[in-house]
Amino acid sequence: MAQLFHPSRENITLAGVLAALADPMRLRIVRSLIAQNDCMSCTEAAPCPGMAKSTLSNHFRILREAGLIQTTKKGVEHRNVVREADINARFPKLLKTILGCAE
Repeated sequence: MAQLFHPSRENITLAGVLAALADPMRLRIVRSLIAQNDCMSCTEAAPCPGMAKSTLSNHFRILREAGLIQTTKKGVEHRNVVREADINARFPKLLKTILGCAE
């Protein structure tokens, strides 16, 4: 089984975070995860039931590789949580500002 890539806190870049959040669907996914304040599966976190699984998986991969989310495997399900502490440590108030402006 392939391991999921998560950058370390030091390797999270501003360009990567901004690029990942530039897509409206990924922004909605992050907003949904933060609103729940809990670990969610990909299908629970994505506010678009008609989206193809491959497209949804790609969105989560981009968020994960940018350092925005942490994904763990529980059985056959992937559980996701926003790495808010890591993002705030690297870029204070960035996530709050972006999400506030996007509303």
